[in-house]
Amino acid sequence: MCINMKELINNQNKPHIVCVVGPTASGKTAYAIELARSRGGEIVSCDSMQIYKYMNIGTAKPTAEERAAVPHHMIDFVDPNTDYSVADFVSDAGRCISDILSRGKLPVLCGGTGLYADSLINGIEFSEQKRDDEYRETLYRLAEEKGCEYIHGLLEKADPIEAEKVHANNLKRVIRALEICKTTGMTKTEADKLAVREPAYDAEMYGLSLPRDVLYDRINRRVDLMIDDGLENEVRQLIDMGIRRNSTAMQAIGYKEMVRYIDGECDLNTAVEDIKRESRRYAKRQLTWFKRNKNIKWI
Repeated sequence: MCINMKELINNQNKPHIVCVVGPTASGKTAYAIELARSRGGEIVSCDSMQIYKYMNIGTAKPTAEERAAVPHHMIDFVDPNTDYSVADFVSDAGRCISDILSRGKLPVLCGGTGLYADSLINGIEFSEQKRDDEYRETLYRLAEEKGCEYIHGLLEKADPIEAEKVHANNLKRVIRALEICKTTGMTKTEADKLAVREPAYDAEMYGLSLPRDVLYDRINRRVDLMIDDGLENEVRQLIDMGIRRNSTAMQAIGYKEMVRYIDGECDLNTAVEDIKRESRRYAKRQLTWFKRNKNIKWI
């Protein structure tokens, strides 16, 4: 057996964590709970939308029974009108992991948001970055006038690598990337490289994979269940609570399509089919992201 001495040295004295990643609807929650129960662990959610309060059905949060089986962290603690960044996640999740380790338990990271998982595991350092509120507001006004695709086109010219990673509808991330270009003189891609430190954890990583036709069928059935469970009412309640339609939380798949239906821009069947299609596309992007990581053992 060949031992990579550099990797062995790098992993010495680093906190050990387990990570369960993969595309949406692949069974991550159930597998993470199984691992946590068998190894004395607690789950740290790594999902960029399950952090939000009141958004339960569309984000496929663990059920009350699942949360009772194993302690869960990083779920249900952010107001949907609040902006929450990957830097916030790295800081908050890092504190959760330290607390779990201090009690002699095993942190089990579980989720499909690749940027969050990689930033946490690889020790990305987020320093206080410069802001340009006037430029940001200008870009938001341009988006209202000319559409998200126009702003995404600006990013394609300024930072094509980042533009490839970010969907045009993720306006907040597109604008932030442009803001970084303007305030630092560097692309976000270049700034991210400067921020990389030594990996923070000795991460034991598992990825869940299914044949594409099986995965897509699971996604379609999950969306049907969300509709049956009351996704429309959940979105109506969020709107009644004053959650902004343009907030990051309401841009989540399932919510933005249902908002269009509620606002009379499409019928219910169209909204449901759009949710299924966008969920399948998201799963494909997730697999592309995680497949690049050679440390993941695929199951």
